[in-house]
Amino acid sequence: MTDSLLSFSDLLHSRNSTRGFLDRPLPDGMLAELLSMARRAPSGANLQPGEFISLEGEARARLSAALVDAFRTGKQEPEDYSYFPQPMPQSLRRRQVAAAKELYGALQTGRDDRAGRDRQFERNFNFFNAPVALLVTIDARMGSGCYMDLGMCLYGLMLAAAAHGLGSCAIGALASYPGLIRSTLELGDEHHIVCGIALGYADPDAPENTVRTERLKPEEFFRTLR
Repeated sequence: MTDSLLSFSDLLHSRNSTRGFLDRPLPDGMLAELLSMARRAPSGANLQPGEFISLEGEARARLSAALVDAFRTGKQEPEDYSYFPQPMPQSLRRRQVAAAKELYGALQTGRDDRAGRDRQFERNFNFFNAPVALLVTIDARMGSGCYMDLGMCLYGLMLAAAAHGLGSCAIGALASYPGLIRSTLELGDEHHIVCGIALGYADPDAPENTVRTERLKPEEFFRTLR
């Protein structure tokens, strides 16, 4: 294996969902550089779907406060798109439970500690206190295939961040409150809410950053037809 392939393999295997960040800002211009690299992702008809909105200062504080309040009061909204299958097949439910077990196990938060688990989940809405908080939207007129293109762009952003020594976490929980997000940030209805992104330098002492979830082996998702 060449050095470049080895380096890329290491990058793929080292990237993980970072939920603990240092209070250290990104260098000037780095976010724009990362986003430019992410936009090299494949895109059908070169539509390049999706918008990235950086939330700072009062706008970030206002949105986080609204989201935390909605979560604590049990508010529910129709989502702009279906994130999980309904109902969840048992085979997939087992993967979901295993991932949660890894996270809460690292945090030493027991299965019966509902308050502790809620506190951890609530951190999604504060973007895990990362120095960079991004909201990802997509034009409501885009077809479902454009979500695939945007997903490749998101992964490109995460890999570019990892290559620069940064951690990141996609925050799907934001998709649960699309109407609230639009009204709080005064966005038009054409902005479908996809997810959030937390980005910054990972805290090496945060136990939640040690979590590594299992991935399927090729024989579990690959086959050949002749």
